[in-house]
Amino acid sequence: MARILVGVSGSAACFKAAALCSQLSQAGHCVQVILTESAAEMVTPLQFSCLTGNPALVDEFEPADPAGMDHISFAKDADVLVVVPATANTIGNLALGLAPNLLGSLALAYGTKGPRLIVPAMHPGMWGNPAVQRNIATLAADGWIQVGPVVGGTACGEIGEGRMVETDVILAAIEAALTS
Repeated sequence: MARILVGVSGSAACFKAAALCSQLSQAGHCVQVILTESAAEMVTPLQFSCLTGNPALVDEFEPADPAGMDHISFAKDADVLVVVPATANTIGNLALGLAPNLLGSLALAYGTKGPRLIVPAMHPGMWGNPAVQRNIATLAADGWIQVGPVVGGTACGEIGEGRMVETDVILAAIEAALTS
């Protein structure tokens, strides 16, 4: 049983993150979800809490840890960090080492102690933007494992590269990262 941190950023693909968390929990993993404020506008923390059995966190200033050190305590205990879906904004923040929210702080505290997976999901034009590509290259150079995206239909109705991979692909990537 692995301790898996799942960071969820605000994308129309958030529903796939919920399905992934359900699969991870059913496989016996301990799953801790951290949502960005944007993600919490699209899906509820309660949904993730029900699926994982752990309170999903959003706000750095409403900590689960009485000492207010959620980003440290969760990072210290985790075996893997996966950001799914990863928006252009979240990818940029992670690539630059910024911590504008609990997910950013947690990613910095997690550092390179274990595998880190990034699962992009966005409009094809955004995915192809040179700035996003620079940021994803920076994450790769820093040791992040990129899972997707694929070519397919996106939430805006366009077809192109930017569609988030299916949960079985992410689950396989997590399992591979945990065994390598």
